[in-house]
Amino acid sequence: MKQFLILLLLSASTHFSFGQEDKELYLKDEEEETTEKKFTPYNEIGADLHFSAGTFGGTGGIGLKFGIVRNKYLSFGPSVRYHYSYYKNYGLTGSYSVYGGGAFVHGRFFNYLFVGFEFELLSNPYSYTNGIISAKRAWAPTGLLGGGFSHAFGEEQNFRLNAGIMYDLIDNPNSPFRAGYFMKKQTANGQPGALIPLIYRIAFFFKL
Repeated sequence: MKQFLILLLLSASTHFSFGQEDKELYLKDEEEETTEKKFTPYNEIGADLHFSAGTFGGTGGIGLKFGIVRNKYLSFGPSVRYHYSYYKNYGLTGSYSVYGGGAFVHGRFFNYLFVGFEFELLSNPYSYTNGIISAKRAWAPTGLLGGGFSHAFGEEQNFRLNAGIMYDLIDNPNSPFRAGYFMKKQTANGQPGALIPLIYRIAFFFKL
């Protein structure tokens, strides 16, 4: 009888200890699930800088973006832009401003990659047509498509950096981005030809 009681006590204590371990494992798993951060929609403000200079002049400007982020993969919203350009050619020097606005949409993946499209309509005080520049205001549409590196920094991911290459699908002759095209086609004899509408684009975003 004494041996039976000892065995009964050992069995009960073993069952109790396993029950405690199972409960602890269950509670741990439950705690891990609850500590996973859920995505919270937010807004952001962004800015991209553009600067280029050459023998006959240069241009520099800033584009501001208001991003609406409703899931972790997509940011979209309106944009505004201001550019200041100067020129010096054939003894003539001067400067002018280009401004306008539009909209953008960016897809973000793996916190290291973005693809996007940006459309803007920019007002240029000079019109360039068939090699002739006239003091006539012209509206220049731009349609930039591209992608590159994108990463959010900090525990709360309050700051994001985008760096990539964009291709201007429209390539309007009055676009202020033309001065920043960095690649040329090659002609049949291997000489540099027409410009390819590719620009570098670096942008910063801050969570509001």
